[in-house]
Amino acid sequence: MKKFLTDIFAGQQYDEKNFFLIAGPCVVESEELIMEVADKVSSVCKRLGIPYIFKASYRKANRTSASSFTGIGDGNALALVKKVGEKYNLPTTSDIHAHDEAMPAAKFIDVLQIPAFLCRQTDLLIAAAGTNKIVNVKKGQFLSGPAMKFAVEKIRKAGNDKIILTERGTTFGYQDLVVDYRNIPWMQDHGVPVVMDCTHSLQQPNQTSGITGGNPQLISTIAKAAIAAGADGLFIETHPDPAVAKSDGANMLKLDLLESLLEKLVKLKKAV
Repeated sequence: MKKFLTDIFAGQQYDEKNFFLIAGPCVVESEELIMEVADKVSSVCKRLGIPYIFKASYRKANRTSASSFTGIGDGNALALVKKVGEKYNLPTTSDIHAHDEAMPAAKFIDVLQIPAFLCRQTDLLIAAAGTNKIVNVKKGQFLSGPAMKFAVEKIRKAGNDKIILTERGTTFGYQDLVVDYRNIPWMQDHGVPVVMDCTHSLQQPNQTSGITGGNPQLISTIAKAAIAAGADGLFIETHPDPAVAKSDGANMLKLDLLESLLEKLVKLKKAV
């Protein structure tokens, strides 16, 4: 595991040979929700020896419909994400969407996540690098793993080598995604840890209803294949009741299903 990861996981007891997990609800809906998810997931990860980063977006800037929920306010949401990290002794992450968001967000979170649609935005990548935080760049649905070398180069040239790349599927027609598992070793060739986003890779975007669809029944399949392919970490969005989630409910994992899935994945990791 890269030193910058062992540094942020220093407060956790975990199996160094395990994959790490980035998980949480899609967006900060309320304090009660994020505390419930963090409590459950951190407890499971501690038992299974999985290093854990809590994730919740403080704002959803990329929504299909103008009427979709975007957040409870940036300041409030970021403060709540920080509160989760402090209460459960966890590193935290959230998306940033523009260069002027990088430094303010870095005061609250440990990992700055760059959304897939924005992975080529040079000023955004440089600003994220300048915070000296870990930068997790999601691979654009329109890019190959080898092409992500340019995002890595931009961040490194800005003086930051704390980089994660995340595979989240590739556009397949207008309303579906497929996963090319070659991208895991291809992106590892850039000298960075690679995460498999097991939930967004199952999205069915651009629906005429204005609400993104998904195939959450395949989350387990995506996760198992990623571990077998050598992914360093997994990204899983989870919610107690995805049917009422205010964002990405169609592809999130129901919270009470996460523990049994992680148990299977830990066994698979040991076998691999």
